[in-house]
Amino acid sequence: MRRTLIAIAGLGLASMAQAQEVSPLNVAFDEYGEIAESLTGTPGDPAAGQKVMATKSMGNCVACHQVTGLDAAFQGTVGPSLDGAGDRWEVAQLRGIVADAKKTFPDTVMPGFYKVQGFIRPGNAFTGKAGTEPLPPLLNATQIEDVVAYLVTLKE
Repeated sequence: MRRTLIAIAGLGLASMAQAQEVSPLNVAFDEYGEIAESLTGTPGDPAAGQKVMATKSMGNCVACHQVTGLDAAFQGTVGPSLDGAGDRWEVAQLRGIVADAKKTFPDTVMPGFYKVQGFIRPGNAFTGKAGTEPLPPLLNATQIEDVVAYLVTLKE
């Protein structure tokens, strides 16, 4: 009986954690593009965020940004250096920028990594491959929180 109760309690906690994840369509940006609340309800993992930033098939942030302490080849210079990002921006600002930078910087070329609709593109009239919205986000909520957790560690 005791094992059953523990198992049921464990399932309840797992479903509560799942229920706290915010879908891309329900993200609450403030007027400056910040996202105050975690997208997952749990802290991100800086080591996992570092991997997302440096992995080509994931975020590949280093294609445009330079991070001196990150072991990744061919770091870009299109975007600003992320060295000291943890000193320049608060967590809510970083979360908003990674999720959809255009909410903070309207003229940026940075993609919205947690955006699923509202894209500007040629579409089916040109390629037939644009797809219909909503599209899957480039990164999931956990990956966004992981990247933010890593960026916070980048201090001058």
